[in-house]
Amino acid sequence: MSVEAINQKAQVVAEINEKLTGATSAVVFEYRGLSVAEITQLRNELRNEGVELKVYKNNLVSRATENTVYEGLKDSLKGPNALAFGAQDAVAPARILANFAKKHDALVLKAGVVEGKLLLTDELNVIAKLPGREGMYSMLLGMLQAPVSKFARVVKAVADAKEANGGAVATAAVEAEAETVEAEAAAE
Repeated sequence: MSVEAINQKAQVVAEINEKLTGATSAVVFEYRGLSVAEITQLRNELRNEGVELKVYKNNLVSRATENTVYEGLKDSLKGPNALAFGAQDAVAPARILANFAKKHDALVLKAGVVEGKLLLTDELNVIAKLPGREGMYSMLLGMLQAPVSKFARVVKAVADAKEANGGAVATAAVEAEAETVEAEAAAE
């Protein structure tokens, strides 16, 4: 093998290592049997979520993963594989690939590393069901807003009761509203 070929392979290994280092997750999948149009569609879906799809030789990926958290991917590097690198949303590559695999049987998830943890196919399918980053933020915001809105309803009930009684607080109405809020909180 010529020195030039060795240098080119070393550059590719360095590129793969750099992409893995900068990624929060990487998923290995087999794409054998997908048409060019299907791969283009997949590439576009991944790109829209900030995920990069690359095809490398398995032995170069194996070299690039040595002594990294991605070393566990070596066992899945058999056959024609591609890598999806997620930089922003760690779950996005697994979610998009799992959804695409539901419609296209040819795509097979093999393994992935999400935030330093090796995940096999079953585990990738489980985390693929998680909502995206924006969905998680809205769920968190909803959980944080719930106690505040319940408190506001109790305060409003006190104000309404006070106004209805000419300045005296009707404790029964306030207690009833507080019990309603507590029951709703217990149901959640």
